[in-house]
Amino acid sequence: MASCFQQPDVNEDSVNDDTTVLFSTSSDSPEAESFTLSPPSSSSTFQLYRFPSQTVAHQYSSKTAAYTVSVRNLSYTIHQSSWPWNKNPNEPKPPIINILKSVSFVARSSEILAVVGPSGTGKSTLLRIISGRVRDQDFDPKSISLNGCAATSPTQLKKKCGFVAQEDDLLPLLTVKETLMFSAKFRLKEMTSQEREERVEILMQELGLAHVADSFVGDREEEDRNHIRGRISGGERKRVSIGVDMIHDPPILLLDEPTSGLDSTSALQVMELLSSMAILKQRTILVSIHQPSYRILQYITNLLILSRGSVVHNGSLESLEDAIVNKLGLKIPVQLNALEFSMEIISTLEEDKYSSLKARYVLSDNDRKKEDAEAELMQSNYLMCQLESNSAEKPQSLNSLFEILVLCERFWKVIYRTKQLLLARTMQALVGGFGLGSVYIKVRNNDGGGGGGVAERLGLFAFSLSFLLSSTVEALPIYLQERRVLMKEASRGAYRVSSYMIANTIVFLPFLFSVAILFSVPVYWLVGLNPSFLAFAFFTFVVWLIVLMASSLVLFLSAVSPDFISGNSLICTVLGAFFLFSGYFIPKECVPKYWIFMYYVSLYRYPLDSLLVNEYWSVRGDCLVYHQQQQQQQHYCLLTGNDVLKSRGLERDTRWLNVGIMVGFFVFYRVLCWIILVRRVSKTTI
Repeated sequence: MASCFQQPDVNEDSVNDDTTVLFSTSSDSPEAESFTLSPPSSSSTFQLYRFPSQTVAHQYSSKTAAYTVSVRNLSYTIHQSSWPWNKNPNEPKPPIINILKSVSFVARSSEILAVVGPSGTGKSTLLRIISGRVRDQDFDPKSISLNGCAATSPTQLKKKCGFVAQEDDLLPLLTVKETLMFSAKFRLKEMTSQEREERVEILMQELGLAHVADSFVGDREEEDRNHIRGRISGGERKRVSIGVDMIHDPPILLLDEPTSGLDSTSALQVMELLSSMAILKQRTILVSIHQPSYRILQYITNLLILSRGSVVHNGSLESLEDAIVNKLGLKIPVQLNALEFSMEIISTLEEDKYSSLKARYVLSDNDRKKEDAEAELMQSNYLMCQLESNSAEKPQSLNSLFEILVLCERFWKVIYRTKQLLLARTMQALVGGFGLGSVYIKVRNNDGGGGGGVAERLGLFAFSLSFLLSSTVEALPIYLQERRVLMKEASRGAYRVSSYMIANTIVFLPFLFSVAILFSVPVYWLVGLNPSFLAFAFFTFVVWLIVLMASSLVLFLSAVSPDFISGNSLICTVLGAFFLFSGYFIPKECVPKYWIFMYYVSLYRYPLDSLLVNEYWSVRGDCLVYHQQQQQQQHYCLLTGNDVLKSRGLERDTRWLNVGIMVGFFVFYRVLCWIILVRRVSKTTI
């Protein structure tokens, strides 16, 4: 009993050959032996392939742990929250929704247990709880046991269970092999790169994905947007999702509606794959499924039918048919199978189950005593295993540097392949730089008076700021797309959120620096700003900081925005407010006191002041605007460079102080984003 959660011994006779792996293929290799599962299917042929690397194949496929999952009286409720400002004691309390009601069943290794029922019956919730995708305060440690030993925490279940959600949360611009390789790097840090490479190759063969290894995972939207060809099918995409969550070879695999959205052939192939994995690897597999066809039912060992959170049937398809015909006295139509017919009479099954339970607990004292004894044994197992688990479990140290390097590699691949983002940023920088340069070309130095050159330079700087800060909005869809993948991977311990943020920063620094150079070179020399090379270098540096600040702001707002529309609106509103209080439209003295804080937090103010100081500090003693009296032929200076700076309150050289503040904004918004993402990850159940 003390070693319940350690890997149990495996019957060597259950696997004919430790170096064989099952997969679907049409290869004519002479090394392949034809092998057909029972029951046979005409839709696909499975083969056993003997890999030349006997050692790796043995490590991957032999000694597979066999686990029995026992669930007893599992209930789950949701307390609807009332409005926080509603303090009326006469108001009724918010209702309590019972999602699951005393669900009990057993799932054994080498079998597939299908959770079936109408929509809203708690199928997905049940799988999430068993896989540990639930908050600690909502977890009952006495309701789930593995090999007779009660699970003590959701973390313990996550280590043993692989969970494939209904949505395929994959990065579309990665190939099949790259997706599995990155998953292997995150989940198998203790392995060498060669071992991970061979593990991925074996897994792709097992999943029947070897022929699409170099095809992009992508979806139709990404295919059209980035002109990507070779996108995999829906069934292959589902198999990639399965591979991502079984790369670490978990003994228990749970899948939430793996056949949803697939055609009949693809759905059948997925179920055949799961059946082969259950038999050859002795895995315990639980799936939630919606209206399976008769051919799919051949691969399902037991059915758990739920209705309004309660179990109405737990057993084989034959026992369900027997209950409908012999117990209820109903006749199953020829065109329907027993499961399909049970969905039509689900209320009748629920009433019959309720009547049976009521009679059982009212009339049978022996059964009640037997269940009390089982509950006492379960409590004893729970205490023993909890002590053993607490003493044996050690905190896992994550190699942050390795995570950062792997995430940098993945970020770069995604950015490089996002043709639309690369093209948009490049064109924006070039068109913006040359366009502004052509408008303000060779702006005058006001030798003839009038002061127009000063106003034109100020307008150029203000418009450049607005253009650069607003040009980063197109990165919002990429951040939103990556956020769900981040939630899934970080919540499962693949890497830390801090590693994600650091890698994102490292990759975007040089990328945005190239954008700053493409914009600065044409606009600076076409306009004819301060001819000093140091002034040009500082101008480019400030432009780089501007786009970095904007990137951090967009990243932060993407973490708080639910979707693209609200995120885009929020970004436009925030940038508009920052521009209004930059000091360009409204001087500081004219800003209302209750809005003065916006003047100090505006992202526009500090780079605008830096650009003005950079342009006029070296000529603060020169006369920019003068008045000439024709009769006396005398010149009177009306405006010097120092006067321009004083009009903005810039009596000191504050360039590097402003640089420090801009760097602070860049770091501040990323820290805020990190805090929000950490909080989201702690609450996610993906």
